[in-house]
Amino acid sequence: MQKNLLFAGIALLAVLLGWMLLLWEPVGEHNKMPVQAEAPRGGDFTLLGPRGSVSLKNFRGQVVLLYFGYTWCPDICPTNLAIFSRVLNELTPEELARVQPIFISVDPARDTVERLKEYTEYFHEKLIGVTGTPTVVEEVAARYGVAYRAVKPGTETNYAVDHSADTYLVDPEGKLVLQLPHGTTAETLLARIREQFSGEAQDKAG
Repeated sequence: MQKNLLFAGIALLAVLLGWMLLLWEPVGEHNKMPVQAEAPRGGDFTLLGPRGSVSLKNFRGQVVLLYFGYTWCPDICPTNLAIFSRVLNELTPEELARVQPIFISVDPARDTVERLKEYTEYFHEKLIGVTGTPTVVEEVAARYGVAYRAVKPGTETNYAVDHSADTYLVDPEGKLVLQLPHGTTAETLLARIREQFSGEAQDKAG
């Protein structure tokens, strides 16, 4: 009886050890990229774009769309930015002048400002791609409740980045007012933008 219990204990220990070895991954340099998931509070930031510094405060009076991702993203980023493109093309010229979309790269190691310019212009000429040092990007992402981390890096330049896929809508006063989940339709996003215009008109009338 005792021998059977001993064998059972050893078998259980072997199963647990095998499970741990299967799921455990060593933390490499890329896996040290921060994971943040705070409640979004938004706020001003300054990052680097193709033409120099880009500050959120420079877009007061406009509705700003923020999306965090990276140019090597295989599907999620292109899907959301294609929705951005549809929305921007649906706006009237007057409306478009009052909307600024910004794509914030969470992969500054690979996403140079030159690559960001080429990538964003594919979707729409008004879309600005920006990034910064890993520390600055981490701080901005944390304030917007964005989570991201590099996963299963193959080499220094070959890895994927898991990241949040929400769209953040900032009103003309620079306040974060909406967090829209991945999968939000172009029609819904367009309506939310126009609501900001309507709200601004009502404030002036009041």
